[in-house]
Amino acid sequence: MESKILEGLNPAQRAAVEHYDVPSLIIAGAGSGKTRVLTSRIAYMIEQGVAPFNILALTFTNKAAEQMRERIAQMLPDNRSRYIRMGTFHSVFSRILRENAARIGYPDSYTIYEPSDCRNLLKTIVKELRLDEDKYKPAKIASRISYAKNCLVTPGAYLANATFGAEDRAAQIPEFGTVYELYCRRCKRNGAMDFDDLLLQTNILLRDCPDVLARYQELFRYILVDEYQDTNYAQYVIIRRLSQTHSKVCVVGDDAQSIYSFRGAKIENILSFRKDYPDAMTFKLEQNYRSTRTIVDAANSVIVRNSKRMEKNCFSEGPAGDKIRVLKAYTDRDEAEQVVADLRDRVRASGDAWSDAAILYRTNNQSLVIEDNLRRRGIPYRIYKGSSFYDRKEVKDLLAYIRLVINPRDDEAFKRIVNYPARGIGDTTVQRIEQMAREGGVSMWEAVDRLVAEPAADPVQKTIARKAAEFVGMIRALSLARNEKGLYDFGLEIAARSGILAAYRTENTPEATSALDNIEELLNSMQLFREQRDAEIRNGERPEGEEATIEEWLQNAMLMTDMDKDDPEDRNKVTLMTVHSAKGLEYKYVYIVGLEENLFPSQRAAETPDGFEEERRLFYVALTRAKVAATLSYAEMRFKWGNMEFSRPSCFLREIDPRYLEMPVEEEECPVRSPAGGTRGGAAIDELRRRFDYRFRQQQGGPNRSGARPQPAFGRSDAPKQAPDPALIRPTRPSTEGMRRLGMRQEGALPAAAATAGSDYAVGQRVEHPKFGAGTVRRIEMLDTDQKLVVDFGSCGEKTLLAKFAKLTKL
Repeated sequence: MESKILEGLNPAQRAAVEHYDVPSLIIAGAGSGKTRVLTSRIAYMIEQGVAPFNILALTFTNKAAEQMRERIAQMLPDNRSRYIRMGTFHSVFSRILRENAARIGYPDSYTIYEPSDCRNLLKTIVKELRLDEDKYKPAKIASRISYAKNCLVTPGAYLANATFGAEDRAAQIPEFGTVYELYCRRCKRNGAMDFDDLLLQTNILLRDCPDVLARYQELFRYILVDEYQDTNYAQYVIIRRLSQTHSKVCVVGDDAQSIYSFRGAKIENILSFRKDYPDAMTFKLEQNYRSTRTIVDAANSVIVRNSKRMEKNCFSEGPAGDKIRVLKAYTDRDEAEQVVADLRDRVRASGDAWSDAAILYRTNNQSLVIEDNLRRRGIPYRIYKGSSFYDRKEVKDLLAYIRLVINPRDDEAFKRIVNYPARGIGDTTVQRIEQMAREGGVSMWEAVDRLVAEPAADPVQKTIARKAAEFVGMIRALSLARNEKGLYDFGLEIAARSGILAAYRTENTPEATSALDNIEELLNSMQLFREQRDAEIRNGERPEGEEATIEEWLQNAMLMTDMDKDDPEDRNKVTLMTVHSAKGLEYKYVYIVGLEENLFPSQRAAETPDGFEEERRLFYVALTRAKVAATLSYAEMRFKWGNMEFSRPSCFLREIDPRYLEMPVEEEECPVRSPAGGTRGGAAIDELRRRFDYRFRQQQGGPNRSGARPQPAFGRSDAPKQAPDPALIRPTRPSTEGMRRLGMRQEGALPAAAATAGSDYAVGQRVEHPKFGAGTVRRIEMLDTDQKLVVDFGSCGEKTLLAKFAKLTKL
């Protein structure tokens, strides 16, 4: 009988599931059911006799791994799926590192540093080396270190590379290599790894320990990788090493959705898979089950322009759906008002939930004006940032105590809690302890522990020993309790004896109450972790006596983010997020705002051909998040660094086939008809660009410095390769005449006529517009800084205008 696992799969999906015994490249277009194919393939392999423990499945989020495991468990009634090694790259390989840490010089209880720990350590190193803190900013240095590690460039290799040195000198950070080398040495001395070390050190382990490599090659006979287009070089090499003996690798991904080059992701990994595995079979999942035909075809018309891509023809057999609406706004505030009003009307008319809608933007700072409008209209929303629950101060403090008890060499944890709650050990004392540790070549804990045990004659050291004695005694006592108490009880003991609980209980403020709730949630996660481990022992997944440990819980906690959580309180809210955060998600209604040159595509990314193609892939990802309707918006003017600047519509608007666009009403008054009979959106965008260039020249007083007329920076074949002249990006303040022409009023200027109820206009008043002619004011809505006018222009219909920019003349 045919396997039930294959039921309901289309021919392409079925082929990808059945051919599991060869290297496979599954090109999965947006909304093509790749998760179903991946889980079905794993379940089918097990059903056909492959041992679950011989399967390694790698994902990019814990949530994705959990969902896959649940789906596989539903397909296999005997629960064999529990033996699959499945999880994120970092969680799987951190476990492998703990099993073999001693082989590369780390303790098996090593700490995983979070980003703030890394930045604090770098700040300390920069101070020690007496470098310019403005040039050697921790975030900047941490980012460069991360990139080096993801490219498997160790400190020694970095310092030996003359090209890297030249780049650092050009960037005015000539000592970066020294900082990198000292940072890695200090991390190892502290028994700590950062997130990138989990990949770098795994590569070092597999490279330097052939027996370890052989053991895992034998264990993981089938390797499956989700979102392969997002893998970096370090991940690529690990997969290549583990698959050397059998080549049974299955990678799933979409080259059109490779958008993480800033994290080190290499689109070449998926593009060159056939070169790495010449016997590989390629399966293309091209049918989109998510979006309407209009959305799929519009997205195709954009992405086809990329040169670095794999040929595929994505299609949808669903309804055609509405055209993609384009909203034109005068300013970013007007854009936010239009988008929020349209979203509100759409959700109310359809009866859908607020959570069915999402607003996507290129940069986080675009959310502010949108939030203001949502709040003003009483629309619930959430900001999806992917930040961690573990970023909260009270949670970090408790975790630091746990980290220090587990790994006393963790200097960053020591510095965080040695004087929290306050015990008279100020910054000066901490600096002296740090200096003692550095001189003795030991950790800060070892230095102060030794000092308390054997007080020195030096009065300064005596004072330090007296102040630190209570702290040292508490940490030692907690270390003993670690072996005597269960996981939850041990966590509660730390929270109580450290004084953290008492400190918040005495505050009696809403903030303190919230902090106590977060601490309770953290402790509850310990209890849940223990119960899950007990269940695994009962089910035979783990041997008797292998109870949950604080080390395993901590490792799990450090690798979790909000992306892996589903907060019930956020279930019926509009979602606001960057396009990068939206990858892998879907919504009925998607609004993509800020489609302007130098914003989306961003100026920096679009300065190189590869960067521009990634921006186009990012737009493709944004558009394909929509299931039912997509709306695009742009503003003619936007505040940047305190100045109101003109913006050009994004070139991506021109690239969408005009058959799929519904342009703003103003642009359809004199439409240019395409051969197919539709309005040519490209012509409308060209007209907007022409107007922009005209106004831009008016404001600049003619040609630019070079004598040439201003040109669009990006999106055309004749575009200049360098960044635009700053003088063109920042126009000078318009003259009085220029402000009048732009519909802007000088500070202190009085309205031409008396206002009605706070307005410069009155209902029924006759006005004239330079484009629409004479009309009558029908409605007035007062905004914070402007007035929204609904004017009836007779044959041209009713138009909604902002008084500040409408260029109206009162008749």
